[in-house]
Amino acid sequence: MGKITGFLEIDRQDRKYLPAADRVRNYNEFVIPLGEKSTQDQASRCMDCGIPYCHNGCPVNNQIPDWNDLVYHGDWEEASRNLHSTNNFPEFTGRVCPAPCEASCTLNLQEAPVTIKTIECAIVDRAWEQGWLKPDVPARKTGKKVAVIGSGPAGLACSQQLARAGHDVHLFEKNAKAGGLLRYGIPDFKMEKHLIDRRVQQMEGEGVTFHYGVHVGVTKKAADLVNEFDAVVLTGGAEQPRDLPVEGRDLRGVHFAMEFLPQQNRRVSDEPLLNAEPILADGKHVIVIGGGDTGSDCIGTSLRQGAVSVTQLEIMPAPPEKENKLLTWPDWPLKMRTSSSQAEGAVRDFAVMTKRIIGEAGQVTAIECARLDDKMQAIPGSEFQLKADLVLLAMGFVSPVHEGMLKELAVDLDKRGNVAADTATYKTAKDKIFSAGDMRRGQSLVVWAIREGRQAAREVDLFLMGETTLPR
Repeated sequence: MGKITGFLEIDRQDRKYLPAADRVRNYNEFVIPLGEKSTQDQASRCMDCGIPYCHNGCPVNNQIPDWNDLVYHGDWEEASRNLHSTNNFPEFTGRVCPAPCEASCTLNLQEAPVTIKTIECAIVDRAWEQGWLKPDVPARKTGKKVAVIGSGPAGLACSQQLARAGHDVHLFEKNAKAGGLLRYGIPDFKMEKHLIDRRVQQMEGEGVTFHYGVHVGVTKKAADLVNEFDAVVLTGGAEQPRDLPVEGRDLRGVHFAMEFLPQQNRRVSDEPLLNAEPILADGKHVIVIGGGDTGSDCIGTSLRQGAVSVTQLEIMPAPPEKENKLLTWPDWPLKMRTSSSQAEGAVRDFAVMTKRIIGEAGQVTAIECARLDDKMQAIPGSEFQLKADLVLLAMGFVSPVHEGMLKELAVDLDKRGNVAADTATYKTAKDKIFSAGDMRRGQSLVVWAIREGRQAAREVDLFLMGETTLPR
């Protein structure tokens, strides 16, 4: 559990950022890691709290006190083994996870939780540096073939687990490279893409076959995969964006966030833009509609492209600056949070509804908004306009895309439009077809996708073999 009195003797210290003026000049990661001694000191703060609520706070149920203790005592390799026993890709979550584990930490009652996310990232980065992470090749092959459709974190985790169980795994991806939103949604300044590439190399060494440029349900029939493989796992994500049905929506300069963000990721990686019209914020007044992580990513990308101004609008009221711990802990609290991108220079406004988009000669020039009362109704006379050259819609995702694969397979959908499959078996209503990740649960976190991919792999292995040793 770390040092018995560590939490009393050592203050919380977390990673720092490069100054905003420096980091907005490029698309590189800008988090400054703690040194080895500082990381061990932070691990020593993990207290003997009796009930480690961080376990339940973490969707993949990382054994956080265990690897904190191992780091404190300098056994980094064993800490890496422990960490990877529950999380296939801690270098992803160590960078982009909001760390619900830290909200659940007992020390969060004193506003000083253990820096769990930082320690996790330090463990896996050290493991890669020391060469401890090799392909885990199965001792025997089962002779069973599994198709996984979609190479986001759920598909990657599912594929890796199944390959390690000895199955012949084929991962189908419509884009030119693996990663899903890890590669084509999350900006490089939050997570550089070489981190995905080295995991892909590890998985190829474990026997996973990647098929790129294959859009199942469009360029390849989904039914063919069902016929060719012993099991099929749908992990295609929730890619149907929530639209804004207002006057002026069809003006030039109004785009979904996921039309804008992947373009910049492709520029950084020297990939073609797929014949799309370039969307750039350079020299423009940018309005981002939506206050979540995707909206924040739009802010950071717009500022790096040279936007004159960036304003982020959120329809919900401003959350409280601090939560009531006695009411919320150990659950994830609703409170004001400022992302690194928001801190780089965006103006944020809450309880604002967009009424219409205004333009000239077919190009957006402004938006008209109104303020909302506590019943989410427009306040009469509160209308105002904001100058806008580029409007980015980042209001979340409503469901998977139904056209193509899902319609062809005719799988059942739940009331929200997601693929219907429970968390006990991850089975759809169709024989030998499973589903996991955002395609099943709806828009969520990377860490939840990893959890679902791992759990679905266990159920597929059980389905194919009648027994399984894969963990839930």
